[in-house]
Amino acid sequence: MMSRLGILFMRLLAFLPLPLVRALGHALGLLLYLVVVPRRRVVRVNLRLCFPQWSEAQRRQVMRDVFIYVTQSFLDRAWLWHADPEVVRRRVKLTGAVHELAGEAPTILFAPHFVGLDAGVTGVTQQIPRRVIGIYTQQSNKVVDAWVLKGRHRFGIRPRPMNRSEGVREIVSAIREGDLMYLLPDMNFGPEESIFVPFYGVSAATVPSLSRFARLGRAKVVPLVTRLTPEGYEVRVLESWAAFPSADAEADTALMNKRLEGYIDEMPAQYYWVHKRFKTRPPGEPGVY
Repeated sequence: MMSRLGILFMRLLAFLPLPLVRALGHALGLLLYLVVVPRRRVVRVNLRLCFPQWSEAQRRQVMRDVFIYVTQSFLDRAWLWHADPEVVRRRVKLTGAVHELAGEAPTILFAPHFVGLDAGVTGVTQQIPRRVIGIYTQQSNKVVDAWVLKGRHRFGIRPRPMNRSEGVREIVSAIREGDLMYLLPDMNFGPEESIFVPFYGVSAATVPSLSRFARLGRAKVVPLVTRLTPEGYEVRVLESWAAFPSADAEADTALMNKRLEGYIDEMPAQYYWVHKRFKTRPPGEPGVY
């Protein structure tokens, strides 16, 4: 019942002017920053490890901004998934090397976990005439799961979500057939699926899936960096990476993290620092959270 009421609230929120939605997100974000103490500690640890040169005042400011941006981006799902398509197109600007997404060449979109990742999906599926696939993790609540699935695949040509349980062969086949793959490999999925490579100088369990899928799918890798703006979102398509992948998946994954650091440095408060990025530690190293 509560999940259905929440979805109804989001549908109604879609009709409000964007400044009001963002103001509500700002207020709720500050409230969450104050009351959700365990998650605030996670953000603090992440920032302390990745930006040891910052002052404590800098970290506190970015911590507050992280909660605000995360909340605003969540409420933005209301209009991304329910507003008139022209409203969405006007607010979500696809910029940069958009030509990289033309045609049917096997292509993987490296989409890091910035708060605007849902806007990135929406912008690509609405404005690029290609089918987009992604590895989808089911939500525990079936009502919410159906809402998220429908919202993320609102636009596009025959969108095709793939569950994490599906085999590599099916995913690789889709890439080779010309589907755009929207891949978010910059999270900690545990030691079974990961290798340890540096992330801001800290050993981080990282899935080598970008290198693996690019090699098996014979695909180019195109970074997609989404920024939350006062007008909506900028979905920036970057030039494809030269000489990627190599024959060394560990070196490729380390390079991915290094380039991700450069994207984060441009807007550190918009990265998804609420995730326990360093939960899995190398053997013998103590936990950080």
